[in-house]
Amino acid sequence: MTEAFETDDSTGRKRNSCKAVIVKDGNILLTLNSDDTGDFYLLPGGGQKFGETLLQAMQREVMEETGWVVEPGELILARDYVGANHEFARWEADVHQTELMFLAIPIRLEEKASEPDPWQTGVEWVEPERLQNIRLYPSVLKEILPKIIAGTYRGPIYLGDIN
Repeated sequence: MTEAFETDDSTGRKRNSCKAVIVKDGNILLTLNSDDTGDFYLLPGGGQKFGETLLQAMQREVMEETGWVVEPGELILARDYVGANHEFARWEADVHQTELMFLAIPIRLEEKASEPDPWQTGVEWVEPERLQNIRLYPSVLKEILPKIIAGTYRGPIYLGDIN
């Protein structure tokens, strides 16, 4: 017997995004990006393609955005981003992204970023103490990432609808 599923007739955009928390020598790998208000940083990663596992998507996206081959680790953080609820609602009211963040071990740098996002301008290894002074999304990572790097973060894993 086939179970019936409710359908959503909204016109919004929904996707899974797989991100990586990559630490090397006490620093975290972030993508540097730019918009009309200046520079901002993101964890490397992006959208899951149909048929890809979450870990495959994370590894592919990290390679495309940073050139790093990584070994996937455990799921450490998850969040929802419902665009209509945040500061970019004017442009992203129809966006709903579920973001899954995994630890990842950097294995080797293969190449320069081959498919960076349109707003991406570079890649940086950022010291934990610098996080407080940069524009980072989601901003709660400014508090969480230093604890992850130090090995003292104890949760929560699900962060809610935050930016």
